[in-house]
Amino acid sequence: MPKVIQGDVSLSALHLDRLPDFLEDVIVKGHFFCHNNSLASLEGAPEKVGGSFYCHNNSLTSLKGSPEKVEGHFFCHNNSLASLEGAPEKVGGSFYCHNNSLTSLKGSPEKVGGSFYCHNNSLTSLKGSPEKVGGDFSCYNNSLTSLEGAPEKVGGNFFCHNNSLTSLEGAPKEIGGNLYISFAKEIHFTEEEIRKVSKIKGKVYILDA
Repeated sequence: MPKVIQGDVSLSALHLDRLPDFLEDVIVKGHFFCHNNSLASLEGAPEKVGGSFYCHNNSLTSLKGSPEKVEGHFFCHNNSLASLEGAPEKVGGSFYCHNNSLTSLKGSPEKVGGSFYCHNNSLTSLKGSPEKVGGDFSCYNNSLTSLEGAPEKVGGNFFCHNNSLTSLEGAPKEIGGNLYISFAKEIHFTEEEIRKVSKIKGKVYILDA
């Protein structure tokens, strides 16, 4: 039977290059903090976290070893991630993987209850995204030419500007908030054309590329 830690675990800013061995197979009921270190791996991380999991500002190139389930938010931004393989299967809150070196979203959590932030990467495709995102979906500042693979339903805003989109293929079927979009040079779509593809409750902002 796994050991249970009822509160938070704080290992941030301790100059760690690996996680302590005793945490493996442990369930943490509170938050888990291991950000602002020099971690290259999450091997040895707890099995489950009842709060949020903070591993941003490290030197991670992989998420292998992550908890299987995080009830709160998952922060892995500001690392050197080339892949999301190993990420938790389910994140109850928001998932932050922006400011990395991702070229693909394969390995993303299957379910994200909050928002999904993957902006400021090198993504060429959204394949691997969660099918549904309860909050915002942010994929601006990447190298996308298509929205193929995007979630079918986004509860909040959808940010896909500052890419090189040439079509509306793969756009979410439903967007609960606003749409922020821009296209490659010489490619033009009207708001009316966009709304024929996506059911958007909020406003449509067509921004300059």
